[in-house]
Amino acid sequence: MTGLPQAVLLRRGAYHDSVTLMRVSRALSELPGVEAAMVAMATDLNVSILREMGFDIPESDPGDLLIAVRAHDPDAAAAEAGRLLTAVDRPRAAPEEQPPLTTRSAAARGPADLVLVSTPGEYAFFEALDAIEAGLPVMIFSDGVGLAQERRLKELAEARNVLVMGPDCGTAAIGGAGLGFANVLTPGPVGVVAASGTGAQQVTCLLDWAGTGVSHVLGVGGRDLSAEVGGLSARRALRLLDEDPATELIVLVSKPPSPEVARAVLGQRLGTPVVPALLGNGDLTQAAEEALRALGRAVPEWPSWPAPPGARPAPKRIKGLYSGAR
Repeated sequence: MTGLPQAVLLRRGAYHDSVTLMRVSRALSELPGVEAAMVAMATDLNVSILREMGFDIPESDPGDLLIAVRAHDPDAAAAEAGRLLTAVDRPRAAPEEQPPLTTRSAAARGPADLVLVSTPGEYAFFEALDAIEAGLPVMIFSDGVGLAQERRLKELAEARNVLVMGPDCGTAAIGGAGLGFANVLTPGPVGVVAASGTGAQQVTCLLDWAGTGVSHVLGVGGRDLSAEVGGLSARRALRLLDEDPATELIVLVSKPPSPEVARAVLGQRLGTPVVPALLGNGDLTQAAEEALRALGRAVPEWPSWPAPPGARPAPKRIKGLYSGAR
């Protein structure tokens, strides 16, 4: 850690969704003279990350907001964080217009195609349930939703003929519109159903590099192909892509699944070919290559970044760069 001064502000009960906080954190990190910045709810995970970053964190509860900055002028940077958050809080509706107070009332007010839920996990279930009962597909960016709640949401969604993406769905792209953490991808014939966000990103980036674009990426949550959830969202997502005329081939990406659930999901009768990319049973690069061959397209030489000439790692030590979900 450097010797730059730090500022840590605690706001009791000041909730903001994670997408907003990530944007504010990024804006702060890009300010001149700022070495490190993070604005986050005081969950156990976030407090642990901030302490690993060298910040002194006061006693707090998960419903509190933390603003942590290390910079040449940390107080000015922290004040800028407050200004950005105030701008987010500023009401946009006309004073005489009462904003909707529930997901269902918001859906009833005007045309809507999808609901994105990004609230603490203990509340996400009820917001997602509201969306399903309004007849809308829902992407649950939140984590912390129980397995039994996830199963119940997906059973209800099946009865209402809508899709649940998530919980803990961080990556999706529908008709070229990215949701959550999404890459800019060339439109094309491959649809992706993903129970692994980083896996979906790897496969789609490889396909894009090969000049083969993507129609849709439907994230279903990392636990969807578990025995407890039974692949309910993956099955529906596969059927949706099967009905999409722009999708000629589907890649199913998943963290290590329940073998029985994987067989049931892949055993559906579909008119569109499906390439499985199931971690633990294969390699994602090989799955991307299989998809390219199935479409009759050439497999390129993938980019690689060799170590600088003469560089040798220290004995008994591995250095790496990690990116992805915890």
